[in-house]
Amino acid sequence: MGLFNVREDVAAARRRDPAARSAFEVWLLYSGLHAVWWHRLAHALWGRRMRLLARVLAQMARILTGVEIHPGARIGRRLFIDHGMGVVIGETAEIGDDVTMYHGVTLGGTALDAVKRHPTIGDRVLIGAAATLLGPISIGADSAVGAGAVVLRSAPPRSIVTGVPAVARPRDSADHEPVWII
Repeated sequence: MGLFNVREDVAAARRRDPAARSAFEVWLLYSGLHAVWWHRLAHALWGRRMRLLARVLAQMARILTGVEIHPGARIGRRLFIDHGMGVVIGETAEIGDDVTMYHGVTLGGTALDAVKRHPTIGDRVLIGAAATLLGPISIGADSAVGAGAVVLRSAPPRSIVTGVPAVARPRDSADHEPVWII
């Protein structure tokens, strides 16, 4: 796959956003996608111990896109950040494949020590607008986090997580499609 798989990212955005009219439009205008591409470059530099340059690139990306992703964060394939303004992803966050998140999402830390202090997000998770996930928690695969939720505890796979503070409940076993909470 290499550092970038632009076609895969654009195709994923088109599948998840009914407002996307063309691949060219997505490639040109989707700031959440641009933020992910900048992050991949910054993350590669971070892994090569070029930490200052990685942080400079991450800050440039934040200025240009409104999305702040620490270069140490580990992000899987086909992350789609829709209307990404205000998204913050911390240094020790881990995000699986095919995750969708909306504007204002925070994957934040709760510790001041250099330890795992940010959330781990499983594959195919949807995170609604303005959701805040704090600490070294895990959100299991195929889950949905509701808009505005404040998540302080881990959730098992196939959960719906809503509320302040958020509570996880199992998804209906009859569900086959992802739950889209905007």
